[in-house]
Amino acid sequence: MRRASVIGAGPNGLAAAVELARAGLKVQVFEAEAQAGGAARTMELTLPGFRHDFGSAIHPMGAGSPFFSTLPLADHGLQWVHGTAPLAHPLDDGTAVTLEHSLRDQANELGEDGRVWREMLEPLAANWWDFAADAMGPAVHFPRRPWMMARFGRLAMQPARTLAKRFCGERARALFAGLAAHSFLSLDEALSSAVGLVLAAAAHAVGWPVARGGSQAITDALVGYLTELGVEVQTRRRIGSLNELDVEDGLVLCDLTPRQLLGVSGERLQTTYRKAMEEYRYGPGAFKVDYALSEPIPWRARECSRSITVHLGGTFEEIARSEHAVSHGEIAEQPFVLVAQPTLFDRTRAPEGKHVAWVYCHVPNGSSVDMASRIEAQLERFAPGFRDCVLARRVLTPANLESMDANLVGGDVNGGELSTRQFLLRPALGNYYTGTKNLYLCSASTPPGGGVHGMCGYHAARMALRRLR
Repeated sequence: MRRASVIGAGPNGLAAAVELARAGLKVQVFEAEAQAGGAARTMELTLPGFRHDFGSAIHPMGAGSPFFSTLPLADHGLQWVHGTAPLAHPLDDGTAVTLEHSLRDQANELGEDGRVWREMLEPLAANWWDFAADAMGPAVHFPRRPWMMARFGRLAMQPARTLAKRFCGERARALFAGLAAHSFLSLDEALSSAVGLVLAAAAHAVGWPVARGGSQAITDALVGYLTELGVEVQTRRRIGSLNELDVEDGLVLCDLTPRQLLGVSGERLQTTYRKAMEEYRYGPGAFKVDYALSEPIPWRARECSRSITVHLGGTFEEIARSEHAVSHGEIAEQPFVLVAQPTLFDRTRAPEGKHVAWVYCHVPNGSSVDMASRIEAQLERFAPGFRDCVLARRVLTPANLESMDANLVGGDVNGGELSTRQFLLRPALGNYYTGTKNLYLCSASTPPGGGVHGMCGYHAARMALRRLR
């Protein structure tokens, strides 16, 4: 068997194709949409000349990916662009707390809480590549640094509310709340600290960059390398059934979530595995607004202009209320809002003197509630006069997101809920192998989960190659 087919040309599907091609297999990649990339695409969503990231925009996991770091992506045009600081978090007193590149600068920024921050994160940041290989590895594996991972695990399993009690001041607590909220979990739930710790460590190790020209540059670099390896990525080629492929004589890796896998597999899946796919749980969705702006966002806190990423949510308690509401199927009146302003540091995204903003908040999965006014109220709260800068806006509801990328089920950008059960059994026992001969799953619904890092695809391909041999 020397052939493999990959369904889906998101970052994980492309990563799987790279690993299979490097192992000498003849690989073909099929993508349903006109543009490869899945959630890592860049489009003119508002006005001509304004280039917006459709899905992911900020890439700490891309810059810190153990797999991407082995690939010649820079030779195919990928350039990382950093802000002066990775993140700013404005407060109602007109100031902002920042996440800094340097741990020393971070300790100074947090004052009395700087020592606790450094104690938690320095071991992870200083040993990033070993830590990333372990944290972004398969669900079950022997870690490179077992003691470091045991210590991380003790912190990561705690609810963010519990871990935040280590900080004395509201500024450090607010900063950590915004980081933890990337988990899409209530901050009272186990594992809600994990994502925050990883993102904070990444900021100190590799930063929170954007790709110059947009997230599409990551996709284009992967496609360029695949072309060099002799692999063609066929766009506008939707695979409706595995019967269209020769599964018996070639590997098939699916960059699909369980729902799409059920759709294409027909009767091929074993009964127990099919049941697990039917019971797989998706997480909250995203409600997104893209803006074309006449000028930079007029932040009250000048520190916000040092960073490409800004978290809007005020205090720990306010962010906790927002995420608790969403996790219980309710709408937050003051949602936690995530903002990216790439044109402060990457002028290729908009016409001269103009800017783009990428903004979203969390909502219950599949929500049809219009959050645009609530999002803009949060922007006006911390950047008075924001609405006067808006030239055009494009609203993408959870349904819109799913219509543009079928893997974003109900607007879920993480490929599934990050519950304790789905942390280990993601999406089922075996993680990547479906139990059906030659058929594997390689999407963000497998470990280590969401993010543009390619590790799900890499691990799925490695498992497929091991079983093949």
